[in-house]
Amino acid sequence: MILEEIKEDYIKELLKQKKRIDGRALDAYREIKITKDFIQNAEGSAIAEVGGTKVLAGVKFDIMTPFADRPDEGVVMFGSEFSPIAHPDFNAGPPDENSIELARVVDRGIRSAESIDVKSLFLEEGKVLGVFVDLYILDHSGNLIDTAGLAAMSALKNTKIPKVEDGKIIRNEFTGKLKLVREVAVTTFEKIDGVIIADANSEEEVASEGRMSLSTSSDGFVCSAQKSGKAGFSKQELMDLIDLSSEKSKELLRHI
Repeated sequence: MILEEIKEDYIKELLKQKKRIDGRALDAYREIKITKDFIQNAEGSAIAEVGGTKVLAGVKFDIMTPFADRPDEGVVMFGSEFSPIAHPDFNAGPPDENSIELARVVDRGIRSAESIDVKSLFLEEGKVLGVFVDLYILDHSGNLIDTAGLAAMSALKNTKIPKVEDGKIIRNEFTGKLKLVREVAVTTFEKIDGVIIADANSEEEVASEGRMSLSTSSDGFVCSAQKSGKAGFSKQELMDLIDLSSEKSKELLRHI
């Protein structure tokens, strides 16, 4: 605990000088790497790495009954799992509030941007394809949200739609690629002692007093926002972050 407090004070002192503990600029991301088609038996998959943070996304299909108010649209669902091997603070068991928040933030960005053409998933009256995107945290070194967003979008971009015959999915046979209308990237900013930074590492996250995650589509629109933590963001800070998110999202999307 004492060591964490000393490190937190050190991070804050550096930020007063517009410096970061790892030498990056305030708005700079760590090295980004994407590995696609990682899981052979999934309809789509990808591992995204941002610095030392690694998230695996897998996509599977199933036949479902559509929602009553959207009878001609497929269903898209996200889930996340925090593996105990990824970080000392992660425990085995049912999803906690952090796991639920992660899945919802990634889901909301992709859903709000209408990235997936859900009408193309209609099969027949009372039957649609369901798309299930599972996020697995393999290593947590900060900024899980942006890394998970990259993994999900990369996996969806290379997802293949399975063949359906006689109301059943024929695994390992495909009819084409999943139709994406647009791509989405999440950019997350942490506020520490009044200073806002992008892509916080795990040490900086401990010192953070507030977080803002903005999902921006490939055609330049902010489609969702999530704020957490005690620190507030002024109107001017939010407007500046929207501009920065637009810039950074282009950088992120180039990797997928």
